[in-house]
Formats: sequence, structure tokens, C-alpha cells
Amino acid sequence: MREPNDANDDRRLLIGSLFSGYGGLDLAVEEVFDARTIWFSEINDPVARVFAHHWPDAPNLGDITAIDWNTVEPVDVLCGGFPCQDVSTVGKMAGLAPGTRSGLWAHMATAIEKLQPEWVVIENVRGLLSATAIRASSEGEGDEQRNPDTATPGGATSGDLESDPWHLGEPATRPLRAAGAVLGDLVDLRYDAQWLGLPASTIGAPHPRYRVFILAHRTVPHPAGLRRRAGRREFAAGQSSARHDRAESSDHRPRPPRAKRLPAGGGAREPVGVDRSALRRWGRYAEAVVRWQEVVGRLAPVPTFVREGTVPRPSPAFVEWLMGLPEGWVTDERHGLTANQQLAALGNGVLPMQAASAFGLLTEAALLPGTAC
Repeated sequence: MREPNDANDDRRLLIGSLFSGYGGLDLAVEEVFDARTIWFSEINDPVARVFAHHWPDAPNLGDITAIDWNTVEPVDVLCGGFPCQDVSTVGKMAGLAPGTRSGLWAHMATAIEKLQPEWVVIENVRGLLSATAIRASSEGEGDEQRNPDTATPGGATSGDLESDPWHLGEPATRPLRAAGAVLGDLVDLRYDAQWLGLPASTIGAPHPRYRVFILAHRTVPHPAGLRRRAGRREFAAGQSSARHDRAESSDHRPRPPRAKRLPAGGGAREPVGVDRSALRRWGRYAEAVVRWQEVVGRLAPVPTFVREGTVPRPSPAFVEWLMGLPEGWVTDERHGLTANQQLAALGNGVLPMQAASAFGLLTEAALLPGTAC
């Protein structure tokens, strides 16, 4: 597990965390960017206790809608998985709109605009690709600001416009998707962005848990208003001993190697040996369970628990294991969470190794010469 290293903190990028939950996304971002989280924003008190336990030096800024970003310390990386209830396919699909929980994305966009981080990291559910979005009208917007009739296909005379047999335009009847709204806002904020959809099973997890990951990078790096600290390490920008600008592994950095919070992973597609005891215990799920045990480096806990007069329920410790988290990350009794609160926190969280894999791929693409991020 990665632990704080004060001697090297001044050389690491700084992370600001929004909608932080138990810190699953932060674990991935710290791993990929070799960075440290310096503040977070979480309004759910029980799960905020979990985050504060693992990042004791990071203050909780609280409700994102009430933060004065002019008073917040700038960061190099701003990460967050804004609420998914209104874009999730298992929810009401109210969409990304003002007044919805998922509409809190607008406040994250404001944070990006004010803080001007070098990188923006976003995670959300698959429904982001299909849920609709409604953009709030800008202040003072009226009919006089709309396109005149002659500027639209409906108002043009025959022959004024080139024919479009592929129908590549964006007709008014076509809904704006939530992912499109987020990416469009990032473009408006002068960020290049790309996204990747990745199921957890890709890294060997015994469940699909498909997630959408977005990585955005400023088109104009290091603006004057960023107020960067002297001596802070630039991500993949320093010239290495090999005389190139590519990111290098930790053993090339002039400092002692750090312990990691995330398992090394790997071997997700390699065959695994399943013995008879595993088959008896897990049945048709034996191979998937054994594979994940090898990836995370610990045995699967008991999957369910039963209270008198109730039906079996998922064990929080088992769900924690399914998420690839260190033992007790959420379920430690010191956090003071009930079983229901633990399950809710885990259900809303991010699988760190899945996010790290996705953003590792996205950063590699972002750093290729001539490739837009």
C-alpha cells in the first residue's frame, strides 16, 4: 500500500477531489499521476469519515454548491464522479439537467473554470452515454441571440445548402446526451478530452461493472493564473536520463520507491488453476473468484450474512473485496458505519484498479505527439 511520503511531497502533483466517496477514484489518480490528494468535497458524513481516515491531512470542503472556489488551493488534477442517479440505467433516467442530482456536474464545471487544473478526471456509469441532457439557458439569453431563420436548413431556399445524404447534422429533434453535454462543457472550458468505456472484468474482476472514464487536459498548459508551486514535478514533462520526454517507471525516479495502495494486478487473462475445494465452495463462479483472489492478493470473504428472520444479504466485506479494496478500507469498525452504510458507500464507489487501468491508457494516448487528449 502506498503511504504518505513527506520527503517527496513537494515533487508530486496535487489532486483536488469532488464527490469523493470512499476515495476509490483518488487511489487510481494518485497511482497514475504519482500525485497526492490535498482536499476533498463530500457531504455524506459516514462516507466522509472513511475518506478522512485514509487522507487525514486533506480537509473536507463540504457541499460543492456552497464552495467559494476563489479561496480554494489550486491543484494540478481535479477528479470527481458526479452523482449518477439520474443518468443510471437502473434509475429514473431523469438525465443531466438543472435540479437533478446528476446536474451537480455544473458545479464541477464551475470548479474547473475557477481552478484551471492541468488535468480533469471524471468517472461515471454507462448510462452517461444514453441519458439525455438539458443545458440551462445562459443569463440574458433571448430570441435575439438565436440563429436567424436563414441560417438554418428550414429557413434556407432550395439550392442554398449542399445536400447531406448521411444526415450528419444535429437536428433539433435529436436529444443531447449526458456524455455529450459533459464533453461539450469541457470544450467550452478549453480542455481537450477523450473518454473510454471499460468493464471491470477487463482487469480480471468477477463482475462487469461497466464505467465511463473521461480524461481532459488544458489546451493552453500552465496559464499564469494557475499559481503553480516552484519545484513541483511536471507529469511526463521532465527530460529523463534517456533524453526523451516519456513518463518513466518509479525505479528511474531519483527517490526511494514507495509502497502502493493498489495491487500490482496483471494476469487477468491468464488461465487459473481451480481446485476441488474452490469448486465445492463457489460452483460455476469458482474460476472468476480464484482469478480475482490472485489479482488482489487475498482470499474472498464469506459472500453473505443472515440475520434472524431475514433473507441472506451481501456481506460488506465481500463487496469490498469485489471492488479490489484493501481489507477494512470501508468496513473497518473504526469508521462507525452500519452494514447498510457500508454497502451504500461501496455500491456508489469506483473500483480503483479499473479506473487506474482506464486512465493509464488515456494518459498514454494523451502524451503521444500530435494526439489530441
